[in-house]
Amino acid sequence: MRNRINLNDSWQFIKEDAGLPSSIPAWTSVNLPHTWNAVDGNDGNGNYYRGTCWYAKEFETPKQPLEGGRVFLDIKAAALEATLYINGTKAAYHEGGYSSFCTDITDLCKKEGTNLIAVAVNNGESSNIYPQMADFTFYGGLYRGVDLVSVPACHFTLSHNGGPGIKITPTPNRDGSASFELESWVDNGSKDFTVLYSILDKDGNEVAGATRPSDSTKVTINVPQAHLWDVDDPYLYTVKATLQRRNEAYDEVSARAGVRSFSCDPAKGFFLNGRSLPLRGVSRHQDIVYKGNALTREDHYNDARIIKELGANTIRLAHYQHSQDFYDACDELGFIIWAEIPFISNMTDDPKGQDDCISQMTDLITQNYNHPCICFWGVSNEILIGGMKPNLVENHKELNALCKKLDPTRLTTIAHVSSTPLDSPLHNITDVESYNHYFGWYGGKMTDNEAWLDHFHEVHPEISLGVSEYGCEGIITYHTDNPRCKDYSEEYQALYHEHMAKILSERTWIWSTHVWNMFDFGCAARDEGGVKGRNNKGLVTMDRKTKKDSFYIYQAYWKKEPMLHIAGRRYAQRAGETTLIKVYTNLDAVTLSINGKDAGTAKAVDHIASFTVALDNGSNAILAKADGIYDSITLEKVEKEPEIYTLPEFNERQEGVANWFKMAGSMDLKAPMEFPEGKYSVKDTFEELSKNDEAFAIAAKACKLSSNFTIEPGKGMWGMIKGNTVEGLCKMVSGMPEGFVESINAQLIKISK
Repeated sequence: MRNRINLNDSWQFIKEDAGLPSSIPAWTSVNLPHTWNAVDGNDGNGNYYRGTCWYAKEFETPKQPLEGGRVFLDIKAAALEATLYINGTKAAYHEGGYSSFCTDITDLCKKEGTNLIAVAVNNGESSNIYPQMADFTFYGGLYRGVDLVSVPACHFTLSHNGGPGIKITPTPNRDGSASFELESWVDNGSKDFTVLYSILDKDGNEVAGATRPSDSTKVTINVPQAHLWDVDDPYLYTVKATLQRRNEAYDEVSARAGVRSFSCDPAKGFFLNGRSLPLRGVSRHQDIVYKGNALTREDHYNDARIIKELGANTIRLAHYQHSQDFYDACDELGFIIWAEIPFISNMTDDPKGQDDCISQMTDLITQNYNHPCICFWGVSNEILIGGMKPNLVENHKELNALCKKLDPTRLTTIAHVSSTPLDSPLHNITDVESYNHYFGWYGGKMTDNEAWLDHFHEVHPEISLGVSEYGCEGIITYHTDNPRCKDYSEEYQALYHEHMAKILSERTWIWSTHVWNMFDFGCAARDEGGVKGRNNKGLVTMDRKTKKDSFYIYQAYWKKEPMLHIAGRRYAQRAGETTLIKVYTNLDAVTLSINGKDAGTAKAVDHIASFTVALDNGSNAILAKADGIYDSITLEKVEKEPEIYTLPEFNERQEGVANWFKMAGSMDLKAPMEFPEGKYSVKDTFEELSKNDEAFAIAAKACKLSSNFTIEPGKGMWGMIKGNTVEGLCKMVSGMPEGFVESINAQLIKISK
């Protein structure tokens, strides 16, 4: 039988390209999972380290009970590429930082004694490996752990794209039974070996079984009175495959499976097991503050439990293959999963990049096929940020066809950037589609969201439409009674999500919606809102310690158990004669008291009970109650609110915008803009403008005022922004007064190319 040995402890690590060691080196001792970007990947103190680092470890050759046994090394992820050496000899090379790879190292191991593993891991830039550029940190490291696997000569395969060696396809039948189509792969088999299949219920009782020859393993087994897998009842069967030689079991693999059916209808949305189920949930990145992406199994399960507490029924796993631990948690807790590859933001000009997409998609599907939680394979995200390129459409069609070949049972999807035209050739390639929209944050008004969605639905009634990203920054030290876009306050983030939760709940034809993001996450390129190295759009802080108010508005919409939450508890010191107190709830009405005095009862309108109250001088104990549920906070009435409540840059940004008009002089800013030959203008890209210091200074200032991004060629968000024009960027962002673009253009056209 196979023996899996965990090798996570006591590795030697060096944060440089030190070269292949000939013996165990005296580097820094680390345990796996490990990333070298745990700190610099999200602290914002300059560029994080991207390059080659080395890991080394000794291990004993496993004792083989049977002659001819094989030894494999299972590396669960190495970002973004890795070269494996055993005893000084190259054993494997793997591209793609998010999937596992398993290598037969038998012939490189000593028959007895100590062996040396050395792994060169590189998260540097490569023209043919995705992601090319994206708004998150590309952590490097052996961040999911390593196992040594010892198997007999005849065994279930470990070398089939990192897959589990068994493929399970359960299908519910009309009579209440289910058909389990099973297939496994045996290496070095013979007529002496057979495969015994056993299907167990959740209590471990066998409910069905079958036996097949080792060279013809495919079979369909009927399970009577099948228990369906559902988001509220995630029932899991276990399927075991035993490789049998007469009266001896040589090898065994197992996987869990769930019986469910699902579909999408453009007019009616998502269906699970024949019933309508609008998918409402979140996106998730796999990092935690100062851990980076080197998470434990408990870390992954804790994330899933927090999302379950939210009341969500779906998770988009952005923007790459996630850990098996997290997929396991989603199987157990009942989430509908969108899983995708990091084909994101920009298609490389290197034709080998498509090979990498195919490889990563093949790994994603092969390694995760058995998870019942997964219903959608995502082929790309915001790929038009880098512009339309030759073969882009054809590459998407090839990826979609690959998904259907490897897995005809699931649906394919795509996440479009907001500016993707309604007549784009990227439409109608995948089964369903989604858009990333940030109206009310990067551009436009909150109400533009529903207007755009309704218009698209009218123009494309044949497309099942979802919202794959939406959100805004919320930093829990910024507070105001007058929340405005780009003030980064917890109140504006809550106001934004109050609106979005309402309008999305009203449109059940939208097959899925995913808040961006469940947790704040690392983005070393970012520097905004007074916080460096992070994207702060999470409903929960990156350390998982604080649930922002926006968390609770979704809980009020989605959670089935009674709940109420008084918003604004961190807005603890308030000035003014009166103040607004909001209570988020899924109950009908809320009663409020202040310092023990009744402050009235308010009906919950769109899950919000609102009270405008006068606080007593000094401390105020606020108590909300409804149907036996309570919440309380303490507020202090002050003469002047603390300066920390306001982002200094917010006021500076408003003043800076006004200063552009002074720069424009007496120009009529409502007149048509001019674009003289040989002069710069707002129609030039940032990359073109960077060729002239004076022109770029104007463009960089415009970028800072409009989007709050600081840009510098080759650093930070440059890869995401360099291909955009000033005019295009200003159209995408919100809060720019009439004449702002014209004032920028008036300055640029004075500068010769």
